[in-house]
Amino acid sequence: MRNLVVVFFFLIGITVNSQQLNCTITVNSQQITNVNQQIFKTLQSSLTDFVNKTDWTGQVMKQNEKINCSIYITLASGSTDQFSGTVQVQSSRPIFNSSYSSPVFNFNDKDFIFRYVEFENLIYNPNTFDSNLVAVIAYYCHVILGLDADSFVEYSGTPFLEAAQNIASMAQQSGYKGWSQSEGNQNRYFLISDLLSPTFKEIRSASYLYHSALDGMTADLKMAKEKVKSAVIGLKNVHSVRPNAFLTRVFFDAKSDEIVSIFSGEPSISITDLVDNLNRVSPMNSSKWSTIKY
Repeated sequence: MRNLVVVFFFLIGITVNSQQLNCTITVNSQQITNVNQQIFKTLQSSLTDFVNKTDWTGQVMKQNEKINCSIYITLASGSTDQFSGTVQVQSSRPIFNSSYSSPVFNFNDKDFIFRYVEFENLIYNPNTFDSNLVAVIAYYCHVILGLDADSFVEYSGTPFLEAAQNIASMAQQSGYKGWSQSEGNQNRYFLISDLLSPTFKEIRSASYLYHSALDGMTADLKMAKEKVKSAVIGLKNVHSVRPNAFLTRVFFDAKSDEIVSIFSGEPSISITDLVDNLNRVSPMNSSKWSTIKY
């Protein structure tokens, strides 16, 4: 009997820890005045349960191993059960032997349109497209998982990114904005296509080298800064093939402030070449690069 109890609680432990994300969901509906606000409170609660209680990978993780992330939805218009707005998705990962978390992903999706009826079940099925709300959120959950995995082991996020690509492929026939290659070149279609493209594999490699360098900062800060510098300078190879690439911008949207912070502090290293490359590869952030103190 005692053994059965132990097994029972062991299985409970697996169930409790089988989710992979620790995500804060916020639904901002201040711009919508013609719909009962309780609906959006329910939506926020349902999305929180959906993201944090879905087993996205089948991997058992301890609470402190879950990926910290946030999804901030700003609704601009809506009526009855049709809504549109933007969604800001961010994630971070802890740095070894420190209390610091490094930003990994920071993306603003401006093509978020969905249908929602209060209290409807939000269920992810990898083989069907039933809801654009579920599809968009599940897509970003897999992108978060993929980029996080890449930051620990080079290219290990590929299965999660392929799952996101599968969602995007199914969603293309839905008619919802953000999934088609005919709608510009900075939407969900291009984000996942570029992440899996051999053309941009060096950006994923740079993410791994960058974060592994950060993991060594407590052991040898100066050496770690040199390695971060090398990882960032390596992006010039992508720039030479695809100047001002969308995925390069995505990388620096997450990393620009951190890069300024890293190279403005002690111990100092030679970074003239780094700043030159930053201005060439990410000119949109030139005002930030000019603030680096060295």
